[in-house]
Amino acid sequence: MNDIVVAVILGIVEGLTEFLPVSSTGHLIVVGNLIGFTGPVADCFDVFIQLGAILAVVFLYWERFLGLVPGVSAGERQTGFHGPRGLLMLAVTTLPALVIGAFAHKTIKAYLFTPVTVVVGLAVGAIAILLVEKFKPSATTFELDGMTYSQALVVGICQCFSMWPGMSRAACTILGGLVAKVDRRTAAEYSFLAAVPIMLAAVSYDLYKHLSVLSVVHVKLFLVGFAVSFLAAVAAVKTFISLVQRWSLAPFAWYRLAIAPIIYLAMRP
Repeated sequence: MNDIVVAVILGIVEGLTEFLPVSSTGHLIVVGNLIGFTGPVADCFDVFIQLGAILAVVFLYWERFLGLVPGVSAGERQTGFHGPRGLLMLAVTTLPALVIGAFAHKTIKAYLFTPVTVVVGLAVGAIAILLVEKFKPSATTFELDGMTYSQALVVGICQCFSMWPGMSRAACTILGGLVAKVDRRTAAEYSFLAAVPIMLAAVSYDLYKHLSVLSVVHVKLFLVGFAVSFLAAVAAVKTFISLVQRWSLAPFAWYRLAIAPIIYLAMRP
């Protein structure tokens, strides 16, 4: 299959699934296998196009990120998700996963990227979504500026579960917000923002480890995938935010349960 077509297909898959509670890893594995794009270059490509998805969040929430810079208008405020306080909240959310990832990265890559473990992650995550949606406490926080450090920590602890392939970082962090009494829309928005530091750290590390397999012939493939991932993620984030204001996350849980056996079959040797 033509490299550009491969880049477009996988860029769309990454952009549409990265910030939805459905596991972008599982979807990239399935589609990559179906179109015959596997191996070291494919692994590096899958990591690189996540940068496009990250950029989409920065693009959509640029005012929020600008407000985190000390000395920039809202960044001078000492309350809400601004300036040093906002940065510290993101640090509280990011640190648990960074610590665990630093010690367990090799183990995760070696033992958890198997058909069975990915499918288990999808199923367990789906059940978690259904349970949290049914039994979650009533929300007390309805905007990002109202979030507390303790809520940020709960989201950060839940984010650690996303290192199990198939669980989905978006699902784990949104559920963490719901458990911490954050309303669904705010939990989703905070999930998007909190994705940037942890994904940048993980992507940078993985790219560093994979750079030796790349050459100049891969430039067009990677740039097209990056651009398509960015555009698809912009559309996905905007659509998802509008949906979670009206729907629960339950449809995503049922979708995960339906797609799990397909991913299992696609990952089998």
